[in-house]
Amino acid sequence: MSNPENYTLQTNNLSIGYFHKSGNHVVAKDLNFSLKSGELVALVGSNGIGKSTLLRTLCKVQKSIAGDILLNGESLQNYSFESLAETLSVVLTEVPASKNMTVGELVALGRQPYTNWLGTLTQNDITHIMEALRATEMTSFKDRKCYELSDGQLQRALIARALAQDTPIIILDEPTTHLDIYHRASILKLLKTLSKNKTILFSTHEIDLAIQLSDKMVVMTPEKTFFGDPCELIEEGCFSALFPKNLIDFDGETGSFRIVK
Repeated sequence: MSNPENYTLQTNNLSIGYFHKSGNHVVAKDLNFSLKSGELVALVGSNGIGKSTLLRTLCKVQKSIAGDILLNGESLQNYSFESLAETLSVVLTEVPASKNMTVGELVALGRQPYTNWLGTLTQNDITHIMEALRATEMTSFKDRKCYELSDGQLQRALIARALAQDTPIIILDEPTTHLDIYHRASILKLLKTLSKNKTILFSTHEIDLAIQLSDKMVVMTPEKTFFGDPCELIEEGCFSALFPKNLIDFDGETGSFRIVK
């Protein structure tokens, strides 16, 4: 299907949640946003609002309750898992299954959608792996075991694996979790650089940093979900709806939150 607006990822009246015999549990509904190549998009909201549920649904790990998800103009349901792996890569919060792997071996896993049944790497695969290591500044860690890495270094290695997969869309679930302020900023600046030729969607609690670096934001609140560029969302007062006003207040002038005393 053609995609005249060049949107890589779209949702149309999407409802997400869980299926139960007693009735479906809707976590969020009427989700509408359209993402383009070259955009870094932050997904923000309070704990339990449904951010991870949304990302799992977009990755076809979890079924949607209603509405449509389009990748490059085609329904997500029409994608086989093989074709999906060539279109969308995912960086989740869990650690690798075996931290005894080297960084190079971990990043090489990103080439699985393209290798033969023996997993043999071609020169093209090796080129993608080395480019991913260079882009994330992890080349010097190629032969180091994953258990020897800091949290920030491991996160870069996981992003390198997604880059090696060579997909136009990358989705990350809280890539800055457990990192200090320097490494949080470092990871988000890396994602900003990488998004020049890709669509990158990431969930985060670093709302202040996301406002500064993101091209667009998806803001999930208990009442509704907002989508737009950060300045527009500030003007609409969307961030003020994230937390109870008697505890946390959003300052639209500085684009930051403060505790109400």
